[in-house]
Amino acid sequence: MLIILERQQKLAQFLSKLIKIAEEFNVACVITNQVVSDPGGGAMFAVDPKKPIGGHIMAHASTTRLYLRKGRGEQRVCKIYDSPSLPESESIYQLSKGGICDVND
Repeated sequence: MLIILERQQKLAQFLSKLIKIAEEFNVACVITNQVVSDPGGGAMFAVDPKKPIGGHIMAHASTTRLYLRKGRGEQRVCKIYDSPSLPESESIYQLSKGGICDVND
């Protein structure tokens, strides 16, 4: 248990410094996080039984949280699922040689 506590404290310190730098220089920071299957978290009722790791520390350090997943074929889906200024919504996009493009193009 002590190892997890130390890891969470170091993560909190790092994220705090990162937020201060972002605010001081008025820049956006992109933080990625891993997701894991949650077999005990109501998987029978959930469409996608995955949950982000990193605990509440990662959640509280993030202003807007996006969930990226693979869609049909080469399509990808970006879902806004936690934001103080944006409604929950999804957008479908595709990766191409030219970068990110709209699926309809």
